[in-house]
Amino acid sequence: MLQQPVSDTGRPFASILCGLIGSGIAGSRSPEMHEGEARALGLPMVYRILDGQVMGYDLDGLPGLLNMQAAMGFNGINVTHPFKQAVIPLLDSLSDAARALGAVNTILFRDGKRHGDNTDWSGYRAHYLAGLGERRRSKIALIGAGGAAAAVGYAHLDLGAQILTIVDPAPDRSAALADRLGALFPDAQVITAMSAADAIPGADGIVQCSPIGMLSHPGLPFDPALLTPDQWVSDIIYFPLETQVLQAAAAKGCATLNGGGMAVMQAAHAFALFTGVEPDAARMLRNFARACDAKVTA
Repeated sequence: MLQQPVSDTGRPFASILCGLIGSGIAGSRSPEMHEGEARALGLPMVYRILDGQVMGYDLDGLPGLLNMQAAMGFNGINVTHPFKQAVIPLLDSLSDAARALGAVNTILFRDGKRHGDNTDWSGYRAHYLAGLGERRRSKIALIGAGGAAAAVGYAHLDLGAQILTIVDPAPDRSAALADRLGALFPDAQVITAMSAADAIPGADGIVQCSPIGMLSHPGLPFDPALLTPDQWVSDIIYFPLETQVLQAAAAKGCATLNGGGMAVMQAAHAFALFTGVEPDAARMLRNFARACDAKVTA
């Protein structure tokens, strides 16, 4: 039998209060993912969007926002762009992964303290292993060098990648990420390239971590002509699920992996931290896919 999570007083929560902070996040599917799974498990969760664009807070308003959430009895919050790094000085402790990545996407409020964690990397890792785990992954081309790319690169190096090549329009950003990840995994080669044309040939797989391909940023992040049928392509975007580059890669004969699973698995891992209860990740994936199909076909 499932045990209902308890508060610091030892009594069951009247509700598990969680949310998401970020900017421009009105379309996030986090509430339906978390609340839907909580309903299935009989847990009393409330999950709210706290959009900086709507509420009028920015980086300067973060300290006050976290103080407010602690005072209101939030159990935990998810964090997205542009606050994943800015929240770190406001926390009392960090998980090893959050400290290594220099980014937090999950905050727990416990015993008057704030603990930061990162489930982006573990969510991607689980998603990748489920979808492409049997494929070669010694040489990886990483397109993009933002926070999500850091989590994905960390996951692939943790899985044993020997060469990770990072490409970003801002060379200083790709160099900084290469330095960070290279220091964490000294036995691997973490290098930069000036263009996708330099990084993709010879790679076992390509992970697309740039915003190019989102509904708000349509297009192709690199020329699909660079791909060969023996390569795999993973895209972390899930608006839309099947991006233009994934469609082009599939047409070339490449194995592909969309971003829906990463979105769900990072949420599943955060859900377990918030509630102390392991969610049914397979159910969450089915519900997510059903919701996406409903939105596409409506």
